[in-house]
Amino acid sequence: MGYKDSAATLINLSHSQSKERLERQKSIATVLPNPMQKVLKSGAGWRIGWNPANIYQGLVGGDDWAFELTAAELADFCRLLGQLVANVRSIETELMDEESIACEAESDLVWMQLAGIGGKYGLRLILNTGRSCEGNWDVDVVAELITAVDSLKFF
Repeated sequence: MGYKDSAATLINLSHSQSKERLERQKSIATVLPNPMQKVLKSGAGWRIGWNPANIYQGLVGGDDWAFELTAAELADFCRLLGQLVANVRSIETELMDEESIACEAESDLVWMQLAGIGGKYGLRLILNTGRSCEGNWDVDVVAELITAVDSLKFF
């Protein structure tokens, strides 16, 4: 194979890989929310939002409190909440109805705790980044908050 043949093969492979990458990105974009769009989801006792135009892009809160998060803090919040939910679900099958459980997860940016009894859990959040923010959600709203966080799949 000569130099020209090798170069033509590389160009074709590169074009093919770029085409596959573009198709994959298109399919992801049709399923996931656009991370460049403002999103605010709320319910009784909870709020979560994303605004890429702000310095602090994320927002978490309850009915009477809220604070803003960086993109990295919000990403950790969503990731750690998913881990906590998975851990609690795997453990709760081993518990008696009257037994309570508390699971914690932490990153360099946030500390979280999911605690409760019988499938109803409250959630606490503390920022570890020096802004001294702390919040919590009651057991009545956490299931709905988890569903909303699951819908923010661009993190």
